[in-house]
Amino acid sequence: MATWNSRGLRGSALEDLVNRTNEAYRDAGLALIQKIPTPITPIEMDKSTRHITLAYFDKKSTVDYIGAVQGIPVCFDAKECAFDTFSLRNIHEHQVVFMRDFEKQNGVAFILLQFTERDETYYVPFRDIDRFWQRAEEGGRKSFTYEEIDRSRKIERSGNFFLHYLVPLAADLEERG
Repeated sequence: MATWNSRGLRGSALEDLVNRTNEAYRDAGLALIQKIPTPITPIEMDKSTRHITLAYFDKKSTVDYIGAVQGIPVCFDAKECAFDTFSLRNIHEHQVVFMRDFEKQNGVAFILLQFTERDETYYVPFRDIDRFWQRAEEGGRKSFTYEEIDRSRKIERSGNFFLHYLVPLAADLEERG
């Protein structure tokens, strides 16, 4: 059984905040965002508890969340970073391809990035992720730093919205015109 610090449970506190925020957005009629489960195939089950004890991933997942905000399609991933440098190895190529294609269909793709050491979470638009990704593909850094992100996109708590990411999303939409 996985322990609290296992690779598979990293980000679960962040995802809990995102899930609670998404529920509050739905209740307020602001957005409908769904957590996308990673498809698995069970190999072994404990028959007494009906719990899966061994499984493998069926296929590569796309992003953590997908939905609509006031009629605008959105998709995003929730990521955590312990220090001030975020390794691009935490974003898989198939996710970048999916987000790029999503934006080509007039959707908005982004990540919510939590710097756990600082206890700060940021909205990072896909165009920034894509720029960092392309820099790495051209032989540059395979990460980006806290200093490189737009800190005006810091996500604050507001009422029942634990991570009120609609505020920086609105600013992003303004910039897009």
